[in-house]
Amino acid sequence: MDQIKHTYVEVNGLKLHVAEIGSDSSPAVVFLHGFPEIWYTWRHQMIAVANAGFRAIAPDYRGYGLSDIPQQPDKTSFVDLVNDTASILDSLAISKAFVIGKDFGAMVGYTFALLHPERVAGIATLGVPFRPPGSQKSHQVLPEGFYIRRWQEPGRAEADFGRFDAKTVVRNIYIMFSRSEIPIAGENQEIMDLVDPSDPLPSWFTEEDLSAYGDLYQKSGFQTALQVPYRSFKEKIEYPKQGSSDLKIVAPALFIMGEKDYVFKFPGTEEYLKSGEIKKYMPNLEIVYLPEGSHFVQEQFPDQVNQLILNFLDHNKY
Repeated sequence: MDQIKHTYVEVNGLKLHVAEIGSDSSPAVVFLHGFPEIWYTWRHQMIAVANAGFRAIAPDYRGYGLSDIPQQPDKTSFVDLVNDTASILDSLAISKAFVIGKDFGAMVGYTFALLHPERVAGIATLGVPFRPPGSQKSHQVLPEGFYIRRWQEPGRAEADFGRFDAKTVVRNIYIMFSRSEIPIAGENQEIMDLVDPSDPLPSWFTEEDLSAYGDLYQKSGFQTALQVPYRSFKEKIEYPKQGSSDLKIVAPALFIMGEKDYVFKFPGTEEYLKSGEIKKYMPNLEIVYLPEGSHFVQEQFPDQVNQLILNFLDHNKY
């Protein structure tokens, strides 16, 4: 961890934090985190790819981690994060990179690949498969207590999270998201109530890890994170030259799915993946299933995920 260096890149009037390791002349790999994560979620993968001769770059999105908080967090858009990623690569003089994304970071990666296909050497994603814009309907068919629906409601998550310090909020979400059940609260229950104070952390997530996350969410708060992704899912993105029905990501692609990831239970997801329908939109995709994998496979099984990513990078090295 000590070898990872930390810098700031000025992007659109904000100072964005970038964690980096590896030679400037090596092929670049940009890692895009999910929620409730920061650059630190990629610590195992960054060191592995740097040791294999790549340059690892893991930014904190605007409003996350050590990056500046936008003046109006509730006005942050999903496409801001995509544009910030392009600007970070520009600032580092990187014209082409491998993109690795997890959770909603996968969605940032997919959108980047659609808007900037010439800049993507390959894309590897974890947990959230690519779907054409407007085709994801599971949020609407799940009950009112489904965590995404609750967090989309202005003020509700703020009141729920506000009962605890940031470290406890992250702890509860890590425990909840590590389970194989979709987080759904009862009618008179809040999402934070789905975790009991006596519930243990996952075995692969230490108190030291929790402190690393908790300290930075204490700094940033959760306002930007609630806006993007949860309150920006319906945002319309303009894609050049293509209608949403014929959008394709043609770069070499790898998708890693933990079979005990609660996202795998979202209505239609398993069928979409196993029927091969996803390959209509990502024709050069390889899918790997990890039978015991949770929502955080990159932290739960770092050696296995590192090897899958390294094989993918070596096979598609530019």
